[in-house]
This record gives sequence, C-alpha cells and structure tokens, in this order.
Amino acid sequence: MAKATPLRSGDVLAGVAATSEEERVRAQMELADVPLTRFLNECVIPYEEDEITRLIIDTHDENAFSPVRSFTVGQLRDWLLTEEADSETLAALAPGLTPEMVAAASKLMRLQDLILVASKCRVVTRFRNTIGLPGTFSVRLQPNHPTDDLKGIAASTLDGLCYGCGDAVIGINPATDSLDNIVRISEILDDLIARYDIPTQTCVLTHVTTTMEAIERGAPVDLCFQSIAGTERANASFGVNLPLLQEALEATRSLARGTLGDNVMYFETGQGSALSAGAHHGVDQQTIEARAYAVARRFDPLLVNTVVGFIGPEYLFNGKQIIRAGLEDHFCGKLLGLPMGVDVCYTNHAEADQDDMDALLTLLGSAGCTYIMGVPGADDIMLNYQSTSFHDAAYLRRLMGLRPAPEFEAWLRSAGVLDETGKLRPMQPGNGLLALPDAIQ
Repeated sequence: MAKATPLRSGDVLAGVAATSEEERVRAQMELADVPLTRFLNECVIPYEEDEITRLIIDTHDENAFSPVRSFTVGQLRDWLLTEEADSETLAALAPGLTPEMVAAASKLMRLQDLILVASKCRVVTRFRNTIGLPGTFSVRLQPNHPTDDLKGIAASTLDGLCYGCGDAVIGINPATDSLDNIVRISEILDDLIARYDIPTQTCVLTHVTTTMEAIERGAPVDLCFQSIAGTERANASFGVNLPLLQEALEATRSLARGTLGDNVMYFETGQGSALSAGAHHGVDQQTIEARAYAVARRFDPLLVNTVVGFIGPEYLFNGKQIIRAGLEDHFCGKLLGLPMGVDVCYTNHAEADQDDMDALLTLLGSAGCTYIMGVPGADDIMLNYQSTSFHDAAYLRRLMGLRPAPEFEAWLRSAGVLDETGKLRPMQPGNGLLALPDAIQ
C-alpha cells in the first residue's frame, strides 16, 4: 500500500515510500491483484490494538459489499470508471467499502479517474438548509479574527454574505478557547442569523469537550466540531475517542436546533496528522487519512473536509503533492458516503502558490466537491495560512453554473445579494446587510 502511493514527502519522512518510480509501479501492479476480501481478513492496523480498525470491521455491510465481493483492487478501479457505476449504485455500495479498499483503488488512479468517479457520488445532508444537491456548491464562511474582535468578525461575515458565501456554515476558529469566549461567539453568531433570518448554521470550532460544556451552560450550539484522524492513538493526541464523539453527537442533537435535519457534526481531517503524532503504525499517510473517514461516517456529519495543505511541506511538499492529495481525499470521502469538502490551502513555507490552489479548486469543482472555505482575501490572518476567498467561490459557481444551497439561495435573493437570475448584485446603499457590523456589539 505505502510503496504504491504516488510520491509525497510525509511517506518519505516516515520511511515507507517507494525508493524509485520502478518500485512504485511494481507495487501498484501487485496491489491491483489484491482481492478486496483480503482487507477484511488482514487489517493494516491490528484489530486488537485499534478502535478504528474495530469500527471498520464491525460495521462493514456484507450485503452492500456483495456486488464487488469477487473484485480485486484493480477490478474495482476499472469498474468504478464504467457507466454501470452510477450515483445510485455507488451510494448503495458505500457501506460495503472500507477505507483501505478505496485508498488502494485511488493509488491506481490518475487525477482524471479520481475526478470522474467522485463526480458521480452524491451525498446530501441537512440542518437548516440542504447541502450536496446536484448543481449546487456550498461555502463555509470563515470570518476568523486574531483577537476574536466581534466587529472584525462581523465585517468579514458581511463581506462573505455579499459574495453568497455561508450556506455550508458560518464557522469561526476562535483565537482563545476559553468557555466564556466560546459561549460569547456562539451567542453572537446565533443572534446574527436570527436577526437576518439566514437559513444556515453556525459553528465555533473548539474541542468537543468545550462544546459540550457550552451546551450545558445553555449556549446556542448548532454544530459540534472536532478534528479527527485515522488511528486510535492519533485521536488520543486530539483528546478524543469514539465514545466521547458519541456523547458529543447526542448532546448536540438533544438541542434539536435543526429545522430540516439532524446532521450536527462537523469534522476536519488532513494527511499527515497521525504521522506528526507518531501514531501512524507504519502505514502510509493517505491510507490513514481514509480511515479517518470511517470515524466521520459513524456520526452522520453535516460536513467533513480535509484541510489538505495545512499541516505543511513535511507531509505534502509542493503544489503537485497538495493537488494530488486533495483529489484523493475528496474521492475517498465521497466514495465512502461522506459530504466531503476540501480546504484548498497551503502554508507559507510550502513550495506552492495561489496558482496551484486555483488549479486544485477548479479540479474539485469538476469532481463535485461539496464545499470549500471562504476566507477574506484567501489569507487567514488568525491561523496564518492561505486558503480560498469569497471571490474564488463566486468564480467556481459562475464557471460551472453551480448554485448555493436552495434555501440559502432564496434568502440571498430576498436580501438583494443575488438578482432574479442568480447573479451577484453590486453592493447597493440601503442593503440591509450593511448594518451588520453595527448590529453586533
């Protein structure tokens, strides 16, 4: 598995990468002949040592798996590219696939293969709007501020809303994780969407235990966030395990704040997190990443995204590796039945630039990506990394004829952000959203 993986710096760092292209091709040829059933009988991380392995094996759906039971990895790859493997067939198959199976198939694919198969996968989730419908493309509005200044948050939120962003979630990474601050931001965001009657959801991206404390204090929590990884030990480094995530799911659902559905969890992942925690068990980083999607799948999330270039060049060295990893992650998540988005991003010390991100963004649009991040100017001044901007999202919607979530689009029209044809309107005096920064005290 590791030696069949296209080159990336994290696998070299871990000492598991192929040492030459010839070795990589030989490994891919051998992997293509591996029966899918072998992944059910030989775990990459032993069943006894890892609760994620136990989750994968114990929840495997044999009936869903039966159509491809006789396949090898190579045969699965070839079949996924056929017309027979349509959206309905892939949705029915998802519970029968394990992360290792889809990761293995991805290692045999070119970029166009990853894009084509992912574009056929449709995953729809709901809270206050409907995310993932055909012909739609959503955006997380990410108005982070280095001091959690409420007026700064409000100004960025106004900017994003006027570009039609925010239907996935209005989600803030707090600069300070104190409970008082989390409750304060949660209340401000809740007041904002109530005041303007915005059909979306909010999230303060803090640890699940802090979110549960906020719920106990009576904070208006819509979504519960957590970073997750693909091994028990890596998740322990995040301070979580499966029972704790189940407790968080139940606590958040108990508030019954969704109007259209009860998908309340928001998960973020990223290749290299297990390696950085010394918790990768000698497994390549892309396979470990796919295993994180088994964790996410267990909790019926509204949103999942890979923060693909955030961890740094030690794991994904340059734009080429980031582009490949982003498309792999999206493919694996969608094939496993997740509402998969991608934070199209890089750190300032990586060998990447905004042209690389434009390329990945456009490829993901072709692949049917559920959502991306919307950051003022594409530069997150709190987290200190480069992502995608509000106008990047507007570009992709215009290029590909995509629209926001339908309930959110109707609100954008009523607010004067979009015209009757769905095009963005220039900011006009009298636009009620202009009062937003002054409305937040």
